[in-house]
Order: sequence, then C-alpha cells, then structure tokens
Amino acid sequence: MSHPSILAKITGIGHFLPNDVLTNADLEKLVETNDEWIRTRTGISERRILKDPDKATSFMASEAAREALQSAGRQASDVDAIIVATVTPDFMFPATACLVQKEIGADKAFGYDISAACSGFLFALSTGASLIEAGRQKCVLVIGADKMSAIVDYTDRNTCILFGDGAGAVVLEPSSDGTGLIDFVQRSEGDTDHLLIQEGGGSCHPASLSTVEQRKHYIRQEGRAVFKKATEGMADVSAEIMRRNNLSAEDVAWLVPHQANLRIIDATANRMGLSSEKVMINISHYGNTTAATIPLCLYDWKDKLKKGDNLVLAAFGGGLTWGAAYLKWGGAK
Repeated sequence: MSHPSILAKITGIGHFLPNDVLTNADLEKLVETNDEWIRTRTGISERRILKDPDKATSFMASEAAREALQSAGRQASDVDAIIVATVTPDFMFPATACLVQKEIGADKAFGYDISAACSGFLFALSTGASLIEAGRQKCVLVIGADKMSAIVDYTDRNTCILFGDGAGAVVLEPSSDGTGLIDFVQRSEGDTDHLLIQEGGGSCHPASLSTVEQRKHYIRQEGRAVFKKATEGMADVSAEIMRRNNLSAEDVAWLVPHQANLRIIDATANRMGLSSEKVMINISHYGNTTAATIPLCLYDWKDKLKKGDNLVLAAFGGGLTWGAAYLKWGGAK
C-alpha cells in the first residue's frame, strides 16, 4: 500500500510515575480479594498512585513532556502542537493540553485533548502524525496521561484492582528515511458504550447530590463482556495491520500492547504468531494506566529498540474503541 512521502517519527520519549505504590496486599485490606487472584487473572502485582491532592493529570503529563523534549534535544519553544490523550482531565475545560502548554512554556504551541480511553494514545499518535504528514507542523508533542485513582471506586473489587496512575510522552518530527508511523487501523463501536463508562459529570448526568450518592462519578465496567471484546478486537486489528503491510511474525521486532490484562496481551501475541520474547509487558508493576500504557512501554524498552525495528502498537478501551499501528522505529534517544 502507498504511504505519505513524509512520515512522522518518534525522536524523543519521556515518562512519569508517582512514587507511591499500591500493592495487591494493600487492596486486600480494602476489598474482598487476594494477591493470587489478582495476579493469575490480570498479571498485576502493584500500581502507582498520585496521592498528592494538589497534583492532577497535567502535572504528570508535563513531567513526561519535559523528559521527552530533553530526549529529542528540543526546547518547549520548538513545539507546534500538544495533543493529550486522557479520560481524567484536570477540568472539563480548559483542555489538559493547554495546562501542559502553560506549565512547560511551549509559547508557540496550540493544544487539545483526545478522549478515547485506553485507545487514546494510539488515536492521538495517528492525529499528531497526520499533522506532520500534511506538512502543517514540524514538532508535535503527544502525551498519554491518566490519574485513574481519581475516578476508581476503591469499594468495587472489579475495577480497583486494575488501574494505576502515570504518564508517557513522545515527540513527533518529520522523517524522510522511511522510519516513523507507517499505517494505523482504528475502530469505534458506540452501541457498546455501556460496557465501560463513567456516567456522572457530563451533560447527560451533571454533578449533583444524586449523582454523587449513586457513585456515578466512578468508572464502571462489565468485566466479562469487555474482556471478550478486547481479546477479539486487539487481536483482529493487530493481525489486520500485519496483513495490510505484508508483515510476517519474523518481521515484527516488538508488539507494544495496551496493558489491561495479561491474558488479552497473550491472546493478541498468539494471533500474531509472536513469542513472548517479542512482547513488551510491564503490567505487573504499573497496572492499567489507561492512555499512558503504550508510551510507558516504549520508555521502558527504549534502550532495546534499534533503528528500523518494526513495532506493532495495539490498544482497546472504552467507547468502545480499539486500534493498531505499524511503526518503524526511527531511533529516539
């Protein structure tokens, strides 16, 4: 298939993780669960929590952005656009991207948020790449950040075991050497919106005493249905992106999957014909950081990546949304 003459490649990468750790043993004190049950069903042992009440998603996003810019050898003044993927914005508005722009001093940049839940970073990455491919922008900061602890109900054992806080960021710049974001497949299915949702706080159910009493401001998930959809969806689009680009399992250096559940990751890798040695997995220590999982994987593996490596990125989230991308690594520092 044909590709743009100018691609967008990752030239820098950064991350932020809070210092406070919430272990499975800690959760045993909050809800009826245990370490073995959580680990065998999800692969999670602990997750990071941003406990400081004065710090929100924009703080983590800004820290990750600063590190990404330093990695790329760029200044904040070089940034043309900031795209933040999040479902836990500091406010409904202004956009978290605008708060990041202020915090890092990117005085020439415009910014906006993307809400696609756990698929958010993947969707933001393709959006940022499209700006560069069109020749409109030269330096785009793409951030996935979520303070999930702000919307997790720690009396609900179905969801509180899954989520953690964190942020990851990448710098996108033009590439003419064939490296960069080559292809992506993205899907949405709005008629399954009820399977993974935060009902309160929007214009449908504005904040009120009633919405608070009904705990509508917390994330709610129909776990079994989402698990089935995610297992099928991530595997399908990952196989499709390989097929569209004539990639065999031998051609793929790494699968970079959303870190929601170890069994979903394994199913996707199996569908692609990949061994576990080719799969980035850090869910054990971070849990599901929603939009931050994929860039956090890229950060953790950055020293193992070689220029020209073929990466397949895959995610699934609320919406429902899911997608995959084919990225030829351009050699971020």
